[in-house]
Amino acid sequence: MDSLNERPEAVMLPSKQPVGLIDPEGSLLTDHSTDKDAYPLPDQASLLRGYAEMVKGRRINDQAGALVRQGRMAVYPSSHGQEACQIAAAMCLAEQDWLFPTYRDSVAVMAKGVPPVEVLELLRGSWHGGYNPYHYKVATQATPLATQLLHAVGLAHAAKLKGEDTVVLALCGDGASSEGDFHEALNFAAVFHVPVVFLIQNNGFAISVPLAQQSVAPSLAHKAIGYGMPGERVDGNDLAALLSVLRKLIQRARDGGGPALLEAHTYRMLAHTNADDASRYRSEEEVAQWLPKDPILRLRRYLTAQGVLTEQLEQEFAQAADDVASQMRDGLNAEAQVDPLDLFRFVYAEPSSQLREQSELLAEEVRRTNNADTEEVAR
Repeated sequence: MDSLNERPEAVMLPSKQPVGLIDPEGSLLTDHSTDKDAYPLPDQASLLRGYAEMVKGRRINDQAGALVRQGRMAVYPSSHGQEACQIAAAMCLAEQDWLFPTYRDSVAVMAKGVPPVEVLELLRGSWHGGYNPYHYKVATQATPLATQLLHAVGLAHAAKLKGEDTVVLALCGDGASSEGDFHEALNFAAVFHVPVVFLIQNNGFAISVPLAQQSVAPSLAHKAIGYGMPGERVDGNDLAALLSVLRKLIQRARDGGGPALLEAHTYRMLAHTNADDASRYRSEEEVAQWLPKDPILRLRRYLTAQGVLTEQLEQEFAQAADDVASQMRDGLNAEAQVDPLDLFRFVYAEPSSQLREQSELLAEEVRRTNNADTEEVAR
């Protein structure tokens, strides 16, 4: 019997320590059981695929940062150091499942199948989200904290009413857990028993506010019991543990077990965004303590020791990552084709008389400008 489907209070409490399967040195933990059931180690094929995706994710983060410095993007919130959370989120979802990301989850969105350039359109400063959410089953990236959680719960509730085999994975950070929308989303999800899993990427800071100044709960996962759902904690830099725990919670939701809350303990290695000075609120010594816990380095050590990751595969993964970076550069270096009439085209399905009038005025102005430019060239 799956203990997560039981409802006693003790079962809803998270593990005393975050679930981990592989330590920072790349060795299997000898005892990875928890107060609940043991989480099985994912197969090597899954881990190898996850490693390749993390390498790609790291390259994406680095390239995006370079594009910001070159003036091709307005801002980029890097997930450098959090790639295990990003990739696990995408890998654990079935084709029909939905992902609701935050502004920092570009790597997860790309891993779910959205083309990189389309993902970055929003951060480039375009007027639209960059991709069709319904095509990829990925909601637009949410900049306001926690608002996407309510949307995720609404979609999960609708899927349940329709009898669809859909699970929703809602991502957020530790800062979002301080928002009222967080409470409303979890409470609604629990009361209506909807198939949604909330994944908190606890990277230690809500911009500059440390977790200790946001919550005095034993952990953010402990908040789950207050809503009547199970909570769990996981080492957010251990891809193997993330895959194992997330798969279990997602399958539980798919089987009708209802919502769950998972807290992944990780760390934001870079500043909040390129506009942030992280040295104002954290020390270099603190950041250095997380360097040996790097999720990519950890899994590389394990897979190499197992004889699964070869030098040739490393080269292939690096080349695939470089190819994605090249696509990003080419796409973001191309000048955006802007149609001013889009200001009115996508406001309402049936435009109001005022919008039609304004649209016609702008269209006439565009025609006059284009004609004037044509005459100037002719002269």
